[in-house]
Amino acid sequence: ICNLVIGCRFKDIRRNLQKDIEELKTSGTQDIFVLCTRGELLKYRVPKLIDTYQQHGICVHHYPVPDGDAPDIAMCCNILEELRSCLESNRKTIIQCSEAYTSIHLSLPVAACLLLQLSDTLAPQQAIDSLRSLRGPGAIQTIKQYNFLHDFRENLAAHLATKDASLRSLSR
Repeated sequence: ICNLVIGCRFKDIRRNLQKDIEELKTSGTQDIFVLCTRGELLKYRVPKLIDTYQQHGICVHHYPVPDGDAPDIAMCCNILEELRSCLESNRKTIIQCSEAYTSIHLSLPVAACLLLQLSDTLAPQQAIDSLRSLRGPGAIQTIKQYNFLHDFRENLAAHLATKDASLRSLSR
């Protein structure tokens, strides 16, 4: 989970994008999941962030989700599938959202969903508590994110059932 303010030039924050990218490369970062919208990247004065990552050989997985929101279940499934693939391939991977620029942590609900997907016995509140112990009490901040996590398994099951039903109807 990225808490770097990569290249940001917003309010009192003045970062050097090239230097920040070099630090990521030096640390071995291979993949980065960018959960910011293009509008947020513009707002924080890093409009070419995604292109810059790619130019430096970092594989970008861009899933624009507005700050403070939660991805819909279909998008979340796509993120988790790609994220698991990166991790299973032992690729150094970062999840980045505009949390680095604000106080709302969108990358943390995604990390919590990954924990819930990896362990059938882990309760949503345990995933939240685990992330809060690592990242502080503001790890899951909005009601929408909290509800998303508590409804994740039910929504995932419904999404997968719908997806399976549509695949079966296509194969007939």
